Amino acid sequence: MKHITIILGCLLFSTTILSQEIKPKEVKAIMKKVADWQIEHYRDAFTYDSPHHPLDWTNGALYVGMAKWAAMSDRDKYYTWLKTVGELNNWKLHERLYHADDHTVGQFYLDLFRKYGDEKMLKPTQEQFDYILYHPAKTALTWQSPFHQSRWNWCDALFMSPPVWAKLYKITGEKKYLDFMMDEFKATTDFLFDKEENLYYRDESYMGKLDNGTKIFWSRGNGWVFAGLVNIMNELEPGSSEHQYFKDIFEKMAAKLLKIQTPEGHWAMSLLGQEFYPTPETSGTSFYVFGLAWGINNGVLDKKTYGPAVEKAWKALTSYITPEGMLGYVQPIGAAPGKAWPDRTEVYGTGAFLSAGTEVYKLYSGE
Repeated sequence: MKHITIILGCLLFSTTILSQEIKPKEVKAIMKKVADWQIEHYRDAFTYDSPHHPLDWTNGALYVGMAKWAAMSDRDKYYTWLKTVGELNNWKLHERLYHADDHTVGQFYLDLFRKYGDEKMLKPTQEQFDYILYHPAKTALTWQSPFHQSRWNWCDALFMSPPVWAKLYKITGEKKYLDFMMDEFKATTDFLFDKEENLYYRDESYMGKLDNGTKIFWSRGNGWVFAGLVNIMNELEPGSSEHQYFKDIFEKMAAKLLKIQTPEGHWAMSLLGQEFYPTPETSGTSFYVFGLAWGINNGVLDKKTYGPAVEKAWKALTSYITPEGMLGYVQPIGAAPGKAWPDRTEVYGTGAFLSAGTEVYKLYSGE
């Protein structure tokens, strides 16, 4: 009964949303509703039977979006909430020294450091990254080689760790952080980027495999990369060789994404297999909206060409939000195309949606 009620609620809500023009005030209102719902349900269990650790990558992705929302909200509540998370965890990264997933929370730590100037928000991340700089992992990028995830050998990692390195570079002015990030990002891209499709394999294990006759490019996996590119470019000087490197990848991916958007507005869980994965999926789609809207706002993408795709996708996303503020159709934790449901969510989906909303708001408000 609960499942049916949620579906009906989403359908009624979606009919209203899809018939409306996008208005900045309404973008802000729906973001607030989603952010407030997620804070209230922050310690709920989603994919697993217990809630995620506060420093887990899942929550790290939530904090990335929440920090962007906090910066545009008229209330201090969201910054206060983020500060509380940091303080309760002594501003430390998660457990694994080299693993990109455990670096994700560093993004919001450094965002808060820039706002408040409190050294304790910066130092643990900087000290750990300094150690990595002078003791870099030497493992291969091949999948399941010994200690293989000590380097960025899966595409999700390009969202999790590189933006932290870029932020450290911007904050300190020390090029050693940028140089390390560039070397590792290029190594991962040379390994996982398919130059024919302009998309990333999730990891080496998906190369050469087919799903219903199509190459397997996971939507959220490429969403991680696309959003990560934006979060990195935000820290670099436009026109620099480093910025141009990421911009080139971004433009290639954007052009591909435009071609494979579904008629409903979302992107299929297997990006090249729309007919086999008709179910909406909101985490990957949110990341694509974030990136495409950012591209338009920053003069990287043509508004006339890409604007309709952003509008269609944003309307689709908001149609999957329940009246209470839960973002539905978020694929559970995984590494490949799968399933999603209208009454299932995840914290990283909310983070992606809030990131998207910040750029959609700018696009339609003219800011």
